[in-house]
Amino acid sequence: MTILAKVCGLVRAQDVVFAASEGADLLGFVSHRPSPRHCPNLHLASPFLDRAVLVQVADQPDVILATAQHFGFRNVQPYLPLEEREGGVKMLRNSGLFVLLPWADEAGQVPIPTDLYVWETSAAVSGMAGGSGQVHAMAFPPPGDFLLAGGLDAWNLQERVRSIPASLRVHFRGADAASRLESSPGVKDAAKVTAFIRMAHELESA
Repeated sequence: MTILAKVCGLVRAQDVVFAASEGADLLGFVSHRPSPRHCPNLHLASPFLDRAVLVQVADQPDVILATAQHFGFRNVQPYLPLEEREGGVKMLRNSGLFVLLPWADEAGQVPIPTDLYVWETSAAVSGMAGGSGQVHAMAFPPPGDFLLAGGLDAWNLQERVRSIPASLRVHFRGADAASRLESSPGVKDAAKVTAFIRMAHELESA
């Protein structure tokens, strides 16, 4: 089974090209101005639309759909208000987009059907939606196939994956990293990116 390596929070053209050349399966581009990983030029994704992911915070799914269509994204990771999540995900999928739905490690979430979940640290713990660099307890798993996120890098990835409860291993599809692959906010460290991608791909035969 192919284990996906998602490098998220790409801002600079050279980092996009490097991550792609190193074999990143998914490339994440954040559209959220308060974030230090906000990408002001989403056209950077254009050469890699088969694996580019629009990571956007919005009040309405229409905003995410419009951004995706304008820049040609085929994959989206939508951060929507709770009251908009279920209908928004359905609308985005019906529009032909592949949806990676953020799934916080917290109780009480509605099991919304999606293409892939991103199991990440709860904003109630980290103080932000995604990209916190903090690990989570893996106490509240998503109800389907997922990417593991939350404070990952090449040095802790294998241990974190081994900590996934055995009953959930069948749903593990890959790993998502952002802040721990940087030399400073928004600036990727080439050695860290390479090591993370290689470690993720080594899990395929583990």
